[in-house]
Amino acid sequence: MATANKTQPTPEDVDAFISRVDDRKRADAVELISLLSAATGEPAVMWGSSIIGFGARHYRYASGHEGDTPLIGFSPGPPRSRCTCR
Repeated sequence: MATANKTQPTPEDVDAFISRVDDRKRADAVELISLLSAATGEPAVMWGSSIIGFGARHYRYASGHEGDTPLIGFSPGPPRSRCTCR
């Protein structure tokens, strides 16, 4: 039985999310948003409750499982920021 990915694009406002992050991580997040938006040509979009993603990529495994993921994204949440490229 196939299940949907837990992490999906959401309508949550990226700026509202960033405003709730501590000051140092907020400054880093604002800089990353600027850099990644320029690099991808894509706007920042919330994926799930804590990932800021840019662009989207559809994937399918040999098993038949498939879904969508951001092309590149990061999470400024605790304990430290993480950046993922697909």
